Amino acid sequence: MGRTAARACLLSVLVMVLAACSSDKSTKEPDPNILPTNYKQEVIDTLSRVLDDPTNVRDAFISEPVLRPAGKEERYTVCVRANARNLSRHYTGAKDRIGYFYGGHLNQLVEATKEQCGNAPYKPFPELENLCLGTKCE
Repeated sequence: MGRTAARACLLSVLVMVLAACSSDKSTKEPDPNILPTNYKQEVIDTLSRVLDDPTNVRDAFISEPVLRPAGKEERYTVCVRANARNLSRHYTGAKDRIGYFYGGHLNQLVEATKEQCGNAPYKPFPELENLCLGTKCE
């Protein structure tokens, strides 16, 4: 009987410890709609990884972050337009992308529809046009 009681007590303590860990209040979800402050750099970082050739981008434009509906909620978004090169170093034509932010950081950057970015108030985005990887642009 002593071993059974000891096991039950140990199991109770273990359950309480695990319950306390799962209800830790210090890991609150961030506010999803924090205004992104470093949005241009986050877009550049993402595009430098997803474009076939992120150097020598032409006709780059970006909009300021705005709150807009994203499904059932609102999120900060930016629209980006750029003409990038493919692996053969041929320009593919300007494409619009929309970036969704969560907690002030870029969460997703996908191709945009005309409804999403067709009327975006674009501004020149020379930081993307001047992107070089390594020591020089070709």
